[in-house]
Amino acid sequence: MRVLGVDPGLTRCGLGVVDGLPGRRLELVAFDVVRTPPGTALGERLLALERALDAWIDEHQPDTVAVERVFSQHNVRTVMGTAQAGGVAVLGAVRRGLGLAMYTPSEVKAAVTGSGRADKAQVASMVTRLLRLGERPRPTDATDALALAICEVWRGSAQARLNAAVASGGGMR
Repeated sequence: MRVLGVDPGLTRCGLGVVDGLPGRRLELVAFDVVRTPPGTALGERLLALERALDAWIDEHQPDTVAVERVFSQHNVRTVMGTAQAGGVAVLGAVRRGLGLAMYTPSEVKAAVTGSGRADKAQVASMVTRLLRLGERPRPTDATDALALAICEVWRGSAQARLNAAVASGGGMR
């Protein structure tokens, strides 16, 4: 299973691609951050994000896109930009017929570290360890995107197996 993780943001949008299956070694494919200048018009910034995401989907051919679910923040301007960037990622996945998963930050932290209250350093440390990297991916937006991808590999593929078992009549009655 190949997953594109997207840590949405209008100024910095983290992207990370991971291959893996539950119980098997995870493989890093790629990671980066798409940046858009704050002084640029909103429509142009969203278009730049869409183009970058389309290029990543073309290049890396993910099965699923995992996007961080926007949660309430005190800064309304930040949450609006995050939601708009997340909407671009959701639309890009659905338009291509790809799987789509959305996770809250605490769900990602719990999947990667075992604790939904882990801090950014703990998440970065586990992402680095799980992907067998020599150093932490930088910036943190890229690390968060990789954590989203890892979360979907572990949780999403397990959920897909359960759904398939139920659909085939092999589920519990």
